[in-house]
Amino acid sequence: MRTPLPYTLSWPLDGVDQDGRLGWSVDDQSVREVMLNILLTRPGERLQRPDFGAGLLNFVHQPNNETTRNLIAGVVRKSLERWETRIIVEAVEVAPSPTSVADVHINIRYRMRFSPLPAELGFTFGLGLPA
Repeated sequence: MRTPLPYTLSWPLDGVDQDGRLGWSVDDQSVREVMLNILLTRPGERLQRPDFGAGLLNFVHQPNNETTRNLIAGVVRKSLERWETRIIVEAVEVAPSPTSVADVHINIRYRMRFSPLPAELGFTFGLGLPA
């Protein structure tokens, strides 16, 4: 018998439905929201969990070079493996953006522990202020 997956509140909240209930996230949507929360939280921001987070925002104003991109990839992988136990991180790729010298594209390939299906989360992260 398969254990039912927990429902978790999405963040930011999806709003309130017509019955007045809060919006809920499940499965991959919940995982993606938690992944972004982990990546964008700086260690020390949470009072009861001072080690929580990847601190991706600490890379703002760093040069967009291979060293910085490798550091970002390592921090992303380490943080997700530690804090999001519902997934197995298969690869983290950080590449320069083709449209802006100040942006990098972060692509995370993962799979849910209960499913063999692959999944991806990709987003562009700005290392500098827009010109």
